[in-house]
Formats: sequence, C-alpha cells, structure tokens
Amino acid sequence: MTLLDVENLWVKFPSRHGVFDAVRGVSFTLGKERLGIVGESGSGKSLTGRAILKLIRPPGIMTADRISLEGDDLMPKSERDMQAVRGQRISMVMQDPKFSLNPVMTIGEQIMEAYQLHNAVGKKAAFAKAVEMLEAVSIRDAPRVMRAYPHEMSGGMGQRIMIAMMLIPNPQILIADEPTSALDVSVQRQVLDIMDNLVKERGMGLIFISHDLNLVADFCDRVLIMYAGRIVEVCDADKLREAKHPYTQGLLNSLPRLDEPCARLQVLKRDPAWSEAPSVSGRI
Repeated sequence: MTLLDVENLWVKFPSRHGVFDAVRGVSFTLGKERLGIVGESGSGKSLTGRAILKLIRPPGIMTADRISLEGDDLMPKSERDMQAVRGQRISMVMQDPKFSLNPVMTIGEQIMEAYQLHNAVGKKAAFAKAVEMLEAVSIRDAPRVMRAYPHEMSGGMGQRIMIAMMLIPNPQILIADEPTSALDVSVQRQVLDIMDNLVKERGMGLIFISHDLNLVADFCDRVLIMYAGRIVEVCDADKLREAKHPYTQGLLNSLPRLDEPCARLQVLKRDPAWSEAPSVSGRI
C-alpha cells in the first residue's frame, strides 16, 4: 500500500549568482516501510523531508507535480489546511531535540499541547495519554519527566521525548531527520528499536534521513542515495554494499571497516556528470 507519492519535487533558493536548485526533480513512493535517505551534507536530504510538509519558507521556492498522501494531493492545500496534516498525518523528528523543545515549558505541557491540538480532550485525558506515550518510548518514571524541563534531560532522553511528541497524534508517516546522530551507540540502538517497534505496531511509513550508511543498511528496508539534490541510486537496504553508482561506492569505501583494515581510507572522487544526470525514480 502506497502512503506517500512524491513526483518531480524541486526546492530552489535565490542567490547573488542566480537561482540555486537544492532539490532537483526528486520522485519516490513510501509504503508501510522504513525508507532510508542518505548522502553527504548539502545533498538535499533534510530539505526533501521539510518540503513534504511544505515547510520551505520564502524566499525558498518549492514545486512538485504531486505530493500525494494516500491519494490526497498536498500541493494545492493552504497553510491552514497543512496545519491539520503536520503532526496529525505526517510528523517530523528534527535532528537536535535541544532546539526542537521549548526551554520554558515542561515536557508534559509540550506533549499535552501536541495531543490536544488534534484531539478535543481535557487536560486529565491529555496527561494520561502523554504518560502512556512516554512509557511507550521506554522512559521510566514518566510522571516525574512530565514535570521536568528540557535542560534537565540527556540527549537520549530528549530524543525519546521528541519521538513521543511526534507519535502521540498517531500519524501515518514519521520523518526522522538524523534522529540518532548525537547519541552514543548504546542509546542509539535503543532509540532505533523503539522507532522500529512503533512503526511495526502502528503500520506507519518511516522516512529515515541519515549520513550513516552502515546504520541505514542495518535498519531500513529501502535506500535512496542523494547527490547534489538528485537521487542517483535506489536499492534494497540489505544490498547497499552491492550498489553500482560510483558515488555510492565512494561513500562506502570512505567508511572504516574492522574486517578490512587499511592504511588510508579512499577519498571520494566526484564526476561533474553525476549532478547533471536526471534524477532516478524511487517509485515502487
């Protein structure tokens, strides 16, 4: 079942030297799966996620032939209409929870606000639902955490809280932008397991944006590789190491490997033709 269908997505920004194309003709579909998007910084991964929610603000320009959510095209929707989509139907976990959480509101107030925005319930019901959601992301002593402020939380706790806040409206799609980049390995695995279980239990679609190719290969079902705003290759996650495009091979070869130690890692050699080739379709 296709949850999301993106066709010919472009994101542009005016500059002193003309219009800069940050995302160029990207097309892909998302089902009830874990879809990874990988690439270097500046390749257009995060902008693609933001564009799906129409969060590109002026002077940025976003166009697409279609961004269809279960057959409902988001492109003609007004800003007011999109407020009903954001959070309730599609949620996005940003990269650093410290910049996403309000420092002057308690954790509980923020999670309850996210729930009450889309549900006509009182404070008591919202409080109970927020505690339930915190427990679902493996936070112990949830009532105490509800009374705490963001600066009292560790990075791992902050990321779990953000996941709880984004999932409490029960969205159909979760976009996770580098959700584990600031976490240590043990906490990273816990957060991924939490997201994996929630996606499976709720039948959601997950877009997982990351720099970490090994992590994506292990965690996701399918992978889109982006370079200079375009999709240059699409492959099954478990076959990522068999990728054919020289850019993907270059990214893989630049990673240190314990099973194949070498004196010096390879440097990625870019070909100008990569950025000029048409974007590969990520549709299934």
